[in-house]
Amino acid sequence: MEGFKPIEIEDRDIFLKYLGDYNFNTYEYSFLTLYLWRKLCRVEYSIIDGALIVKKTEKSKGTYFMQPIGCPDNRLKDLVVKLNSIKEKSPDMKCLFRDVEKPFLEKLINIFGERIRSFEDIDNFDYIYESKKLISLSGRKLHGKKNHYNQFINSYDAECKDLKDKEVRKDCMDFLMRWYEKKENKDEQLKFELDGTRDILIDFDKLNALGMAVYINGNIEAFTIGEKVNKDMGIIHIEKGNHEFRGIYAYINKTFAEKYLSDVKFINREEDLGIEGLRRAKSSYHPVKLEKKYIVELV
Repeated sequence: MEGFKPIEIEDRDIFLKYLGDYNFNTYEYSFLTLYLWRKLCRVEYSIIDGALIVKKTEKSKGTYFMQPIGCPDNRLKDLVVKLNSIKEKSPDMKCLFRDVEKPFLEKLINIFGERIRSFEDIDNFDYIYESKKLISLSGRKLHGKKNHYNQFINSYDAECKDLKDKEVRKDCMDFLMRWYEKKENKDEQLKFELDGTRDILIDFDKLNALGMAVYINGNIEAFTIGEKVNKDMGIIHIEKGNHEFRGIYAYINKTFAEKYLSDVKFINREEDLGIEGLRRAKSSYHPVKLEKKYIVELV
């Protein structure tokens, strides 16, 4: 499609200009997210009629637009019609929009009425947690998580270091390769995850990211990367840990929230992708809600 270009680190200021006024609830509308997955999802963007339009292309989903950012309500109808015209000329576009949040869907329904067809994208709902509960791990529901955390701190002498330190990021690179080499199924998606995580570590300072590494006996055994996207919401983008240390994920989950995200109300730990193991793990922390995303067509 003409006018669309691949997203690059230098585009961050453009995205912040548009996203800064948008109080999004899903992790999709974060520049760090888009940059992390730009290769897997072939993320491209264009400015059309003054609005930021992001286009993705995925093997299983084809090409689609994210919801436009920065379009006034009185110009939204014309813009959506224009995007739908592009879609109708593009055989690889299986739908018009994905990653749609409910407020935008409601705007579309108000404008187009029954011409809008929407479907809940259940495997991509985001898990939203109260930060104070992830920090305290109090209550019966999180008793097991607190036990895992206590077992870890009683068994290991762990030291946390900030990823603002270049040497710590170098250690994270080494650990990332160790993590990757241990994986039996090195499929294409895992390779894209490896590349994207490596890029985040390289461009860490430019992304305004937050990061913490965990060392045990002087060796790095885990790291996590997140960000604050607004005054109410933080996102956890990356968590890698050595499973040989029992309770290490409970430790990095609680400790990162405590050190970096204690001043936000909610923490978004992204979706489960329909993977049963991920669904169990994310559900075990008892999210306060699942933030819905929609697939949208104009008929």
